[in-house]
Amino acid sequence: MDSSFRPALFDFHGVSMTHYFTDNWDNVQNFQARPDDILIATYPKAGQLTNTRTTWVSCILDLLHFGQTSSERQTSISIYDRVPFLEMSVPSVPKGTELVDKLVTSPRLIKTHFPVQFVPKSFWEQNCRIVYLARNAKDSVVSYFHFDRMNMAEPEPGEWSSFLQRFMQGKMVFGSWYDHVNGWWKKKQTYSKLHYMFYEDLIEDTGRELDKLCSFVGLSPSDEHKKSIIGTVQFDNMKKNKMANHSTISIMDFKISHFMRKGKVGDWKNHFTVNQNEHFDEDYKKKMTDLTLEFRTEMDISAI
Repeated sequence: MDSSFRPALFDFHGVSMTHYFTDNWDNVQNFQARPDDILIATYPKAGQLTNTRTTWVSCILDLLHFGQTSSERQTSISIYDRVPFLEMSVPSVPKGTELVDKLVTSPRLIKTHFPVQFVPKSFWEQNCRIVYLARNAKDSVVSYFHFDRMNMAEPEPGEWSSFLQRFMQGKMVFGSWYDHVNGWWKKKQTYSKLHYMFYEDLIEDTGRELDKLCSFVGLSPSDEHKKSIIGTVQFDNMKKNKMANHSTISIMDFKISHFMRKGKVGDWKNHFTVNQNEHFDEDYKKKMTDLTLEFRTEMDISAI
């Protein structure tokens, strides 16, 4: 894909965006949600088209709802067709709203990277279930950087040091990580059908978090089904799965980096210098003032 495909970043209602996610704005905002729709929301891991975190939860929910009734669905239909990206509007690819309209499943699983204030009002009006998955800022910026390198639908990332600075300033597609995770956390306090999950918790104990998700969506799968889901969504298995790893998408250059790269907690240590880490921590404390929202930037792997 020609690098000239890369878009420019601009301010859109106070949030940094590109035209690939604003060109279909009116249709997205007028989208009519159904009461049983499930919206899967995350900050980009990595910017556009989709991200590993969204894909992970999308696959889990898809398997929970449809894994036992249609095994062919998981092996023949890409995850971005099974769980459309609502605001996507990239040339030569069907718009996200069009893909959602074509869904024949019930419930419809829909994903978004929108900050909470951009979510179409019909989702709130219909009292839809929403699953939000958050990842710690340090691993998020590293993952975002590598994804921007290989995704031609993203702005040019530049060097790591300048990318890190832009991340801290919130000059990323879909805006500030800090605003994103805090905005959704605040919404959780007043909207009962919002399930806020942490990537690190999923890594630590997928089964435990699966049980919480089942309770939230009102499903009681058998132990055998849950075991099958946990095996299917393990990172190494998803990385090999062409229906989940996005290797069929032309705007992603897998020669630069894989869409699913490492999936580790603490990989940021291989990228941050000591000075960068100290500066980041100082800035983080200023922006993350809600002490009820806590992230883990490292984990004891031996305990997993």
